[in-house]
Amino acid sequence: MKIDHRDMMVLGDEAVSYGAIDSGLKAAYAYPGTPSTEIVEGIQAIFKGNEQGRIASWVANEKVSYEMALGNSYVGFRSLVTMKHVGLNVAMDPFMNSALTGIQGGLVLVVADDPGMHSSQNEQDSRYLVDFAHLPCLEPSTTQEAYDYTCHAFELSEALGVPVVVRLVTRLAHSRGMIKRKEEMTPVESLGVPKAECKNDWVLVPSIARKRYRKLREKLKKMLTVSNAYNKTSLSGHKRGVVLSGMGRAYFNQLCRENPNLKEYNMLNVCAYPLSLTNLRKFIQSSEEIFVFEENYPYLEDKVRDMGQGKIVYGRRDNSIPMDGELTPLLIKNCLGIELGESKKIPEFEVPARPPKLCSGCGHVDTFKALKEALANLGIKDPRIFGDIGCYTLGVMPPFDMISTCVEMGASVGMALGAAQAGYEPAVGVIGDSTFVHSGLPTFVSFAKSNVNVNLVIMDNRITGMTGQQPTIVTDVFEKMAESFGLSPDQIHILIPLPKHHEENVKYLEKVLSQKRPDLIIFRRECIQALRKGLYKEIDKQKE
Repeated sequence: MKIDHRDMMVLGDEAVSYGAIDSGLKAAYAYPGTPSTEIVEGIQAIFKGNEQGRIASWVANEKVSYEMALGNSYVGFRSLVTMKHVGLNVAMDPFMNSALTGIQGGLVLVVADDPGMHSSQNEQDSRYLVDFAHLPCLEPSTTQEAYDYTCHAFELSEALGVPVVVRLVTRLAHSRGMIKRKEEMTPVESLGVPKAECKNDWVLVPSIARKRYRKLREKLKKMLTVSNAYNKTSLSGHKRGVVLSGMGRAYFNQLCRENPNLKEYNMLNVCAYPLSLTNLRKFIQSSEEIFVFEENYPYLEDKVRDMGQGKIVYGRRDNSIPMDGELTPLLIKNCLGIELGESKKIPEFEVPARPPKLCSGCGHVDTFKALKEALANLGIKDPRIFGDIGCYTLGVMPPFDMISTCVEMGASVGMALGAAQAGYEPAVGVIGDSTFVHSGLPTFVSFAKSNVNVNLVIMDNRITGMTGQQPTIVTDVFEKMAESFGLSPDQIHILIPLPKHHEENVKYLEKVLSQKRPDLIIFRRECIQALRKGLYKEIDKQKE
């Protein structure tokens, strides 16, 4: 099928969307998580009304997303799974083991890291996990490369017989740039299920897994050959050399337009992994001083330092660039000793902080007010509330001061239960409806069977509010789930967080929090933003 390949202005995430569709994508799966959310949203927008049997679906969590993509691959179709960096932690089991099983239809994982923690709990660098799994990775630096590398990744996945990772970072995922699409769209076709002689390759009992691991190790040479075709070395004889990857490559190329003399440096452009250590050694030997510009951990820098004994290396390890936070053009300029022109100097004034806050009219506000007052009435002077990932995490801010922990998805349930078992009471965990389905359910089984004063508050707005009001997998079923896990009806409480119910809710909470048993408290009220957009009409229509 011919593609209208005129230039398009898109987000980096959307470039991936188009690349996947133009490559014959059958199915895309994800749990929404910034900065990767717009990839599946983009695919859904392009598919809308013209799905033709293709799938773009939100699912319960990243592990489930990966497993569904792997199942799609098993029956021969090309599949995409997307997630943010901490989502890869959730998906590690199938991710690691899919390297051993291999794939049938092309399987591409797009993982979006978040240097600077714009919306995340940590800055972890997914390249280490890809390395750990012995899988290839492509790292674009522009929106056009995000499109091109996604197309290439499907082809490489089928050629190498393994999943291929495309790594983005926030700055690329959420920046706009021009892309030119390829001339023709690859049709959606199945390669069929694995042949009879290969079907046991997917059964990772020890005797088969050992053989599959050896097979994976044998593929590493081919992976190196593939990555070498992407990684370009330019040796000019200059005493300075630069190792560039991802946004480090984008920023350095940008600086070259302002400072043409930078083009005279020796350059190693890293666009794909694994990296050939032989080629890296040759590059190191060619330069006296080496600058490493990458996002975000010193992954390449450590390799350079290990192999470049006696060489002067500048990067994060020597604090030429701060160890934490995003890489920026200004940091690269400072590292290279490039003077800023007067017109480019940042004015010396402090921008007032504008911390995020819960929306006006948000039901979480009324929930926190009731919970805070109830605990105060019970004589709890310094309440500690075990929190979770979602809009409601903003309960840590004044005037609420009602979230004491936020570790990872689902942690509120386990931490509240553990604290209660250690004698802290009343132990209270706070979790959103989408997060509860994502990671809270397994611990809730133990929660329901406990006999301690532990209370779980589900902030149920029937939507995934924080990442853009995507629909949740299930709605209005938590009370039924709780009963099936063993809670009696009198241990399950549904409250409506509205100002007119405040006094009633406070008194009810005082009673529930005083009971020496596990209780589930569901505060149910629609997200004010989703309500204004009319999104619940669509959700309720799907339930009919």
